Amino acid sequence: MTNEVERTRLLADLNIRLSESPVTILLGARQTGKTTLARMAARKRDIVRFFDLEVAADRTALAATPEKILSEITGLVVLDEVQRVPSLFEILRPLADRPDMPARFLLLGSASPDLVRTTSETLAGRALVLHIPGFMLEEVGIERQNDLWLRGAFPRSFLADDEAASLRWRESFIDTFLERDIPKLGIRTPAETLRRFWNMLSHFHGQIWNASELARSLAANEKTARHYLDILAGAYMIRVLPAWHENIGKRQVKSSKVYIRDSGLLHALLGIRTRAQLESHPRYGASWEGFALEQTLSRFGDRNAWFWATQRGAELDLMVLYEGRRIGFEFKCADAPGITRSLGIALTDLKLDCAFVVYPGAKRYPLADRVEAIPLAEIPTLKP
Repeated sequence: MTNEVERTRLLADLNIRLSESPVTILLGARQTGKTTLARMAARKRDIVRFFDLEVAADRTALAATPEKILSEITGLVVLDEVQRVPSLFEILRPLADRPDMPARFLLLGSASPDLVRTTSETLAGRALVLHIPGFMLEEVGIERQNDLWLRGAFPRSFLADDEAASLRWRESFIDTFLERDIPKLGIRTPAETLRRFWNMLSHFHGQIWNASELARSLAANEKTARHYLDILAGAYMIRVLPAWHENIGKRQVKSSKVYIRDSGLLHALLGIRTRAQLESHPRYGASWEGFALEQTLSRFGDRNAWFWATQRGAELDLMVLYEGRRIGFEFKCADAPGITRSLGIALTDLKLDCAFVVYPGAKRYPLADRVEAIPLAEIPTLKP
């Protein structure tokens, strides 16, 4: 494995956005490879200017006369860690409206609620957004599936020399994120409080959000627990998967499910160091569910994605609306999974067009009418 993984699909998506819009914004967690992807896109361009706004010299260069400097540059202009200088969004608005578009602006930012809101308010209609995850299975290869699952998708964790080095990086990332990155986003929550909440949430990974239970454990109220969840979700550390409900004559769950987005961070929070420890851990199945969920959403997107459950116990891990069809997914960490009663109920009640049971194996086979077992490796090219 080289120290650079070719991110072909993401790079193609980025180049399309750069060709269509004066401003393109890459959003995602810290250390997911946004800067590397920007440099890949810049290689085939003749004129490129980089500003890293975490570097004092670059911030200073733009501090005095940013509009004059940026208006005189042609070609591709990359502004890394743009959330450090939010005033640039107002400056970019008139530059994006120039009819001849002498420059294209590529903004890189660690996601936060404030950054997303500022973008939507200031650059509405002028910017296209591309969300950048960590490595996907299609990028690293099926032979590295277990490594990706155990180590997680952050490039430096996945590409570490060994398991111990990978774990050290993840533990350091958690410390840095809580003690440095969160305060830089203007959030004043104490690092140790947020660490305790994050640790507790790892034990609820893949479960329905229960604010009152977590609030009691924190000796706080439900509003505070929800605030902590919003912080981690806004920074791409947590996925909040909403519940689907419709009029089917059954009482349905309306609370969301919560996941630690990166399986490697989940394992670090749970104290899982090796593959053997993962396989014997009580959260083994939940870990696979979250890992396979992220891979599936990278294929089908998360804008039209839900889980579904009834008060009587029927449940579907994921339903996506894709090209006008309802597609269901169950994630099972088993050698030869079968169809469950819950999936049968979901097929009927939700009127699914088809459903897939995603598992770690290598063989695709039918389970019932409209239902197949499918290896995770086939998800990136799945055409339902």
